[in-house]
Amino acid sequence: MGRRQSDSELGRRALLFLLLTAALSCCMVYLCFSHAFDHLDDFPSFESEADLAFGGRQVEEEEEDKDCCRGIPHLELWGDAVKWGANFKLNSSRECCLACKAMCKSPCLCDSWVFCGEKPACGSNFGECWLKKQKDPLEPDRRDAGSLVMWTSGLVYGEREGIVGLETDYGMLRVHLLPDCAPHSVSYILELLALRHCSGCHFYRAESRGRSWDDAGNHIKHASYGPPYALIQGTLEAQGTIFKDISPEACPTVTRGSVAWVGSGPEFFISLAHHSEWPKDYYTVFGYVLPEDMGIVEKIARLPTKPEVWNNVHVAVLETSVPLRIRRIEKSPL
Repeated sequence: MGRRQSDSELGRRALLFLLLTAALSCCMVYLCFSHAFDHLDDFPSFESEADLAFGGRQVEEEEEDKDCCRGIPHLELWGDAVKWGANFKLNSSRECCLACKAMCKSPCLCDSWVFCGEKPACGSNFGECWLKKQKDPLEPDRRDAGSLVMWTSGLVYGEREGIVGLETDYGMLRVHLLPDCAPHSVSYILELLALRHCSGCHFYRAESRGRSWDDAGNHIKHASYGPPYALIQGTLEAQGTIFKDISPEACPTVTRGSVAWVGSGPEFFISLAHHSEWPKDYYTVFGYVLPEDMGIVEKIARLPTKPEVWNNVHVAVLETSVPLRIRRIEKSPL
């Protein structure tokens, strides 16, 4: 994944290159001596690189992804209680989140939860799990936040709830947010939504699926993994605001329709294909485009581009960037 560089980034990368060169030299010396004394049988073997990519560990992570349940520490959400924490105590914030999820079926009776898990600070409130219903799940009622707040809170959206629109001249992309997987990322998106504008937000890179992925986003056997890389890329940094880097949040693998940060944001992309070859710990997936809107993404990916090279990565940059605006979407019909 290419990323545009600033001049300061180039200087930092030059220094980093020198440090990495020195570290690599030390590692080579170490490996030479290690090889002389170690036995080959001491090292594990793998039949192929695919074993590393699709081994048991990845399956475990995918199973966890299906039930991601995370919140934001030191945040207390308000709202109408559907289950009182004084009479409902659990062992962890994850259990509290899962309890809310269990009530968010059709209809979704619980869209937010609040848990007290810091024993010294919570005192008699320790273990309380409050399940709540927001009047406006896209603008949750925040009662308090900060290091002195003992609560951890999170949001849960039903299948057709928690949807925001990325409005472009080519159509509206409806994005279902994933606050249970990427709570900090979704919190930022909701802040942008509350601004009622996103001046400066736009798509600037567009690459089709080429001959590497089929219409469903599946990788074609023996084909390369790009370029082109089957994505459209842009920025979600509104003019007049100060963006704070968002720490990586463990999320699902990038698949067709995934909306994810490049690094810590505000650059982001929408994927046109399943990218299991990309590392999960680098791209935070915080939402996905509704399947019926992927035709708009494909249309943007086919717009005229010009070639550029970013960090030795060949990319396709739009000849004319595509502005986008964040819009409120009411509950999407089934």
